[in-house]
Amino acid sequence: MLTWRSLEQAMRVELLYWDGCPSHPQALSDLRAAMQELGLDPDSVEVREVDTDDAADADRFVGSPTIRIDGVDVVDPGGEPVGLTCRVYYRRDGRVDAVPDPDDVRDALRRAMH
Repeated sequence: MLTWRSLEQAMRVELLYWDGCPSHPQALSDLRAAMQELGLDPDSVEVREVDTDDAADADRFVGSPTIRIDGVDVVDPGGEPVGLTCRVYYRRDGRVDAVPDPDDVRDALRRAMH
């Protein structure tokens, strides 16, 4: 049986960003708050800048910010092309935002915990 501690260590949480988009600090703040709320270490987030087209291709980066848990995007990017761009998210209430809905982030973390 996995304990919370061993589960947390096994879970890889990444925030990928491109510096041309100003929304990544808010996304990181929301992500860390969700992790704290669920009893996970908010300081364990791997923050990586994607700064070249080659890096975007290699990371399958579809825009900034992108949050992945164990390699899975918290919001399915669908057919979005890879590249250095700002990402657009849709909140559960239908609003457009530059960061994922915190409920989507929490749900993705919960799925990875089970």
